[in-house]
Amino acid sequence: MDNGVTETEEFETRLIEVADRVTVALDRLIPPADGPEAQLMRAMRYAALATGKRLRPFFVLGFGELFEAPEKSLLRTAAALECVHTYSLIHDDLPCMDDDDLRRGQPTVHKQFDEATAVLAGDALLTLAFEILGHPDTHQDASIRCKLIERLARASGAQGMVGGQMIDMLSGDVRQDLNSVTRMQRLKTGALISYAGEAACILGGASDAERQAVHGFTHDLGLAYQIADDLLDVEGDPEIVGKQTQKDEAAGKANFVSILGVDDAKQRVRLLASQAKEHLAIFRNRANLLLQSVDFVLKRQN
Repeated sequence: MDNGVTETEEFETRLIEVADRVTVALDRLIPPADGPEAQLMRAMRYAALATGKRLRPFFVLGFGELFEAPEKSLLRTAAALECVHTYSLIHDDLPCMDDDDLRRGQPTVHKQFDEATAVLAGDALLTLAFEILGHPDTHQDASIRCKLIERLARASGAQGMVGGQMIDMLSGDVRQDLNSVTRMQRLKTGALISYAGEAACILGGASDAERQAVHGFTHDLGLAYQIADDLLDVEGDPEIVGKQTQKDEAAGKANFVSILGVDDAKQRVRLLASQAKEHLAIFRNRANLLLQSVDFVLKRQN
């Protein structure tokens, strides 16, 4: 680049900026409290304000700005989506699920507090997401707010993330092939990433062709992200990844790496990344930062 800043540095700077903006928004939306509910609020803030990539909010704002959607609407929607994602991580870490002690480089919520508090903190973050989306501050048009709520409910529920988690919980008891693992991850991981793009399209009034391009991008990137995550589980350093690794193998669960092997899994990530970039051709150079997000997924170490 002309100013001496590489594309990677430009993207990482932008990702940090978005993460900071979302963290500030969450800080306001989850205020500290006194009284009997104080521990619940502390647990919610502990999880939601922890350092994270905020990649899903990045896509809400990135695509939303592409469509010139209202900034306030995008930020509140991004915060709501991050609440749902954070709730899923809290519950995913519980002893009855993956039983993890570490998340984002710090003790998981049930380790920092206790199991009951972790369950309730997750519940509260989930319901807060819909409170945020339903508020007039998110958008003056109630029909737009209803669409955002409906699509997030679908993406996070039995037909989306939670359904994928259930399949994952059962995967140690049944033989898994590539198609079944792909379907599981499209629901568990891909559904919320797809919602990020869909929400931006709703808020920005995107055309049918633009919506289709965004859907194709988030679909392929979501799978690439999960395969990269499976590779990190096998090859990553827990100190860098910020959580325990080699969990799936220990639990006897199939994933993309166990089915494809490391080399083929890496090749599949590259193929999906290339396809994801092709979907953005309709936007020409206006989508440069979104294109850079694909390279970030390919190279990420945590």
